[in-house]
Amino acid sequence: MKSNLPKVLHPLCGRPMVSYAADAVRRAGVRRPVLVVGADGAAVRAALGTRVGYAVQRRPLGTGHAVAQALPRLRGHRLTYVLYADMPLVSPATLRALGEAVRGDVVAALATTIVQHDHRFGRIVRDDLQRFRRIVEDKDATPEERAIREVNLGAYCFRVPELRRVLQRIRPTNRQREYYLTDAVNLLAEDGLVVTVTVTDPDEAIGINSRAELSEAARAMRRRILERLMESGVSVVDPATTFVDATVRIGRDTVIHPMTILTGRTEVGPDCVIGPGARIHDSVVGRGVRVQDSWLEEARLGDGSVVGPYAHLRHGTVVGRGVEIGNYAEMKQVRVGDRTKVHHKSYLGDAWIGADVNIGAGTITCNYGLDRKKHRTTIGDGAYIGSDSMLVAPVRIGRGAITGAGAVVTKDVPPRSVAVGVPARVIRVLDGKR
Repeated sequence: MKSNLPKVLHPLCGRPMVSYAADAVRRAGVRRPVLVVGADGAAVRAALGTRVGYAVQRRPLGTGHAVAQALPRLRGHRLTYVLYADMPLVSPATLRALGEAVRGDVVAALATTIVQHDHRFGRIVRDDLQRFRRIVEDKDATPEERAIREVNLGAYCFRVPELRRVLQRIRPTNRQREYYLTDAVNLLAEDGLVVTVTVTDPDEAIGINSRAELSEAARAMRRRILERLMESGVSVVDPATTFVDATVRIGRDTVIHPMTILTGRTEVGPDCVIGPGARIHDSVVGRGVRVQDSWLEEARLGDGSVVGPYAHLRHGTVVGRGVEIGNYAEMKQVRVGDRTKVHHKSYLGDAWIGADVNIGAGTITCNYGLDRKKHRTTIGDGAYIGSDSMLVAPVRIGRGAITGAGAVVTKDVPPRSVAVGVPARVIRVLDGKR
């Protein structure tokens, strides 16, 4: 991978690739998977926490040696799955099929698939009756063996007692000088019955050892994610140009337009129209919301609100119901009340804005003071902020107050008052009282 990040922690559709393998075995019925890590596995432990157990392989002596380190965690278990952490697309259905195959005289089952091109996976060698005989690793295969198109997928189910015994017999007599797990499978095939389970989905054969293969896996994973969404009632106009992380949730009858990217812990409600050109990260979008050509990060949108085009809602922004946020508006750490309108090139930061407020084009909250601290602007319900107003925080605009176009407001404006000028001054009170 040519990376400082451990391979299994490289992100795949919003999650570390290893988490998919862990989820697959959990969904196949394993209560708590065991992850074999290296001596420097602190980053992996920090990423996965207590969701899995751990075994440590202090020296990288091969796959068979790695599995042997997990044996103490398997006491009392009759069967165990073994799955490589860099194969994120192996399905729970495949694992369940392997478990169901290990019955009667069968001591192990392995998943195989047919490939149409050269592959680095081990080849499956069969006898004249098409019974499984052995696996030959790609690096150790003869030209004739490399021509075999049936390959070992790298997913297994073993009877634990037989696995424990056979791992003591394997030796590093290969070009890599490693203890191969496949050698253990071959020894089991000599002593007992080993069967194969054929996998027909080519995506399950995608393993990751390079950035190019990570990209290939991401394309396949995105396709799965979008297919699941469409099956659940979400319309995806163009899957080829739509990117949705595995951690995203989207409600029924929502339409996702092209060039939309939904990432992180984003939740989109039902009956929304998202995109084209929307980018939403770690945000919550309510029912019936419209987001077009805009960027949301760590924001919340209430039901029926409209955003864009070209708006930017930054972290800490909470928008009420029926709000309109227009083109080139930007917000950060802002609370916006119901039915408020924020249009045309406005910047609102560190502000509390009431309901039914109109924010005129070009309005700016000047929230960064000479003391190098952020200060709050508060705008009451029903206020009207004229175009190009500058609100110099800390400042409070009262309920129903008005600022004139181009006003620079440095002092609080009382409720139902009109303030104009630079600096702004109150020129009248709407109810006739001063």
